[in-house]
Amino acid sequence: MQLILLLVMVSLVCLILQIPHLSAVAEWRIDSIEQGEWLRILSGNFTHTNFTHLAMNLGALWIMAFIFRPSAISYAILLLIISLGVGTGLLFSSIPIYLGLSGSLHGLFAFYALSEALQGRKSSWLLLAGVVIKVIWEMTQGASVSTAELIDARVAVEAHLTGVLIAIPIAGLNYIYHKNGR
Repeated sequence: MQLILLLVMVSLVCLILQIPHLSAVAEWRIDSIEQGEWLRILSGNFTHTNFTHLAMNLGALWIMAFIFRPSAISYAILLLIISLGVGTGLLFSSIPIYLGLSGSLHGLFAFYALSEALQGRKSSWLLLAGVVIKVIWEMTQGASVSTAELIDARVAVEAHLTGVLIAIPIAGLNYIYHKNGR
């Protein structure tokens, strides 16, 4: 599968989930998940509060794909794993509703930055430090007010943290696996 095709497919899924009736059944809602609607753990990552939110998240997804140049299959698998991890991790937060790819995007960025750094690209340590510092800042100082206004919702900094915390060990394990000749 080509990376462009994957990005188009993810974009179309996110766009379709902007339809109000579909968004209502797909968004991450703790009350619905507790009622057994487990698919929302994953699908909530692909719903968005508005088209500005959607455009920001899809723009970041596409830009990261072109910066890091992963294979389509690895990008797809990692997006699904991190999205499931973010959706599951938020079950342990106080967030009642979550929409958007931002937690997964933070995880993807951290994964690829750490992967490159471990492979010897020294400048990627700065990328990893940047995303870690950003998440620490958001957790201690709060998220950008202008971003919250653009997406018409509270920025779910817990999702950003969860995405990074999931991605870092995956990148480490991936490095060890490939270093040992697998």
